[in-house]
Amino acid sequence: MWVDTHCHLDAGEFSGENAAVAARAGEQCVSAIVIPAVERANFAAVAQLAAQAGNCVYALGIHPLYVPRADESDLLALRVKVEQALGDKLFVAIGEIGLDLFVPELKTPEMQEKQEHFYAEQLKLARDFALPVLLHVRRSQDLILKHLRRIKVPGGIAHAFNGSHQQAETFISLNFKLGFGGAMTFPRSLQIRRLAAEMPASAIVLETDAPDIAPAWIQPGVNTPDQIPRIGEVLAELRGMSASQAAQLTSANALAALPRLASSGLLN
Repeated sequence: MWVDTHCHLDAGEFSGENAAVAARAGEQCVSAIVIPAVERANFAAVAQLAAQAGNCVYALGIHPLYVPRADESDLLALRVKVEQALGDKLFVAIGEIGLDLFVPELKTPEMQEKQEHFYAEQLKLARDFALPVLLHVRRSQDLILKHLRRIKVPGGIAHAFNGSHQQAETFISLNFKLGFGGAMTFPRSLQIRRLAAEMPASAIVLETDAPDIAPAWIQPGVNTPDQIPRIGEVLAELRGMSASQAAQLTSANALAALPRLASSGLLN
């Protein structure tokens, strides 16, 4: 049993094949796939997709890459949608939210301020409803942590983690798991592989970020959630454990990071 803690199954690359992609992952023992929203326009889509597929759950949030075209009404709509979704057993988190200081147009003072505003407001939403968050952390680890120290949330997952050892330990101290995926499969990704090997076993979850961040054997192709077992085998090799041990470990960690996943019934 495996869990893909971050997969954009509603992406255009999977158009018309979404359910089939999820089903193929299920055939590879991927029992749960977490589909994060990225903007108001796809809140309903991720919820509907999770309901249609037999092995998916979803999160709701506004991704930093979509902040430039978002406004305050989107934050209000998110709060309403979250309140409605609390009764849905397939709703598990606030996400994908965070900060991106890699994309040039997002690094201007004005846009960074807007990013931080949307990030902070969504952290407050997670705090208010005691929900974990799925964090986008690109070139922004310290700033992400600054807000997490100020706005206390139950925890969650630092998606596609690529920070320092010290930053990793700080996320862990704040009850966050670290997401590892395709980037870990490249031999030259020394820092990521070192973190995957050395971080506490209880801190690691697996993800694809499909259709992005394809593993070494697919890159530059389209990533899919059925790659999780093979990605898990790489983690197992790095940590000196069996694939079955890696599956059990990372699935348990996903449940710890996303408590509502247990009530979804997917991992029973």
